[in-house]
Amino acid sequence: MQPDHSNHLLQVRNLQVAFRIDKKNTFDAVKSISFDVPRNSTVALVGESGSGKSVSSLAVMGLLPPDNTIIGPSSSILFDGRDLLAMSSAERRVLCGKDISMIFQEPMSSLNPVFTVGFQIGEVLRQHMGMNRKQARVRTLALLAEVGIPDPAIKIDAYPGQMSGGQQQRVMIAMAIACEPQLLIADEPTTALDVTIQKQIMELIAKLQKKHQMSVLFITHDLGLVGEIADHVIVMRSGEVREAGRVRAIFDDPQDAYTRALLHCRPSLDSRPWRLPVIADYLDGTAVAGVETRQRTRGHVAGEDNVLVVDKLSKSFYTRQGWFGKREFQAVKDVSFTLPRGKTLGVVGESGSGKTTVGLTLLRLHQATGGTALFEGRDLIAMSAREYMAYKRRIQIIFQNPYASLNPRFTVGQILLEPMRIHKIGAGDKERTAMAYALLEKVGLPAQAFQRYPHEFSGGQRQRIAIARCLTMQPEILVCDESVSALDVSVQAQVLNLLQDLQDEFKLSYIFISHDLSVVKYMADQVMVMHQGKVVELADSDELYRNPQHPYTKALLSAIPRGLPQIEAR
Repeated sequence: MQPDHSNHLLQVRNLQVAFRIDKKNTFDAVKSISFDVPRNSTVALVGESGSGKSVSSLAVMGLLPPDNTIIGPSSSILFDGRDLLAMSSAERRVLCGKDISMIFQEPMSSLNPVFTVGFQIGEVLRQHMGMNRKQARVRTLALLAEVGIPDPAIKIDAYPGQMSGGQQQRVMIAMAIACEPQLLIADEPTTALDVTIQKQIMELIAKLQKKHQMSVLFITHDLGLVGEIADHVIVMRSGEVREAGRVRAIFDDPQDAYTRALLHCRPSLDSRPWRLPVIADYLDGTAVAGVETRQRTRGHVAGEDNVLVVDKLSKSFYTRQGWFGKREFQAVKDVSFTLPRGKTLGVVGESGSGKTTVGLTLLRLHQATGGTALFEGRDLIAMSAREYMAYKRRIQIIFQNPYASLNPRFTVGQILLEPMRIHKIGAGDKERTAMAYALLEKVGLPAQAFQRYPHEFSGGQRQRIAIARCLTMQPEILVCDESVSALDVSVQAQVLNLLQDLQDEFKLSYIFISHDLSVVKYMADQVMVMHQGKVVELADSDELYRNPQHPYTKALLSAIPRGLPQIEAR
């Protein structure tokens, strides 16, 4: 009996993908999964890192490394009735790029930095559509306009490095739809983007899907996004499909514990539970949605002890102009705020708003060009390097990327002991080692981690190591610079719970920098909104989210993905 291909453009059956680790061992990345992508619809493939969702999409595209990949003998991937796995490499190349195309997660590593974007889009058209250079340029200009690139006649000759992250992703989308494919695979296309750019990209993909009657396989770890774009949802974990169905059915009545966990791990705009639920709470049966009834209250109260008072902080960068001149770029312009002891200031804004520069300038990793930052009455900005050394350990930073912020040649023990030795914390190495082991326990890592290297840990575990390193200094202020943005929603919940527990225990003050407004709402007592280097609004968290005053703040809040309630029943 022949399978029915009339309603399904893509049919994946019993897909098994394993990778060779060495001559004897293999790792099963995808374990006999099956799913369909109907014609003219959007299917979301959801799961955390390591779930197998991206491997599945790369198997469809034929982009898995042939030398160490094993595809199961009973696996089949049918596209419009044709088995992709039975095709030759030449046949697959013709199909993938023309009828099937893909938007990759990181545009900067996917676009060639030494060719203009026009050349790279035109190359697709020349390769798959047989156009000459003149025809390809005309079509490229139309594509750039279609995906919303400003001034396409100018941008067509720009290099990727001359464009913003959102514009680079739009170029990737233009390249993907150049040949009007039947199936578009979007692999985490908005993960690294600001909330407003994310909304624009989501709306663009939905618009193009409808206009070109494409099918879309949308891969993400964020169920909030799924509710805004998908018709069907497939939930994956550890290489297996845990649940699949229409989007409303999955959101209204999830059957699998893992799906329920993904839905509830992400901070909500409507409540602020004392502790965020994590995956383990659902998988071991100890959690039921809504079981946590205690709510955290946020906000400033009169008479609080301010540990940091910042007044008119400014930072400019200079570039050479001509032979003797220089051009000034004001990254931070007269920023003022107070930070009470044991409270959290959320700093939000798009890329380029100056929020990270504020944090780095307070830490004197950038030299301020104006203003004051009083820490217990002493100006951090005006101190000499010798004077600042005594304050250096009292204000620390957790960087965004846990993969780049830890020395790969040091063990975790060395990473923790080094700052204590530099700042003479502890009477000797024996006491410091005992303190390091205690901190590992505090951040939820086993004692065995002390002897291991950073590459042996997951992203969430590395961020815990980075937090433990900060705590070795016994700081009073932590600058958290997008410290959970690279993490899966469940790992993000674990780290947020950890940060909150540490604040409750040690009365730490946080400057919490993020473009994720749901996370900021959960963590912050007060929120500072930055735009083009300036503070455009500063208010207590609940008040700002309930009644934003500035148009830019309103635009940011309106772009937050809110999931199923914002869409019509499908």
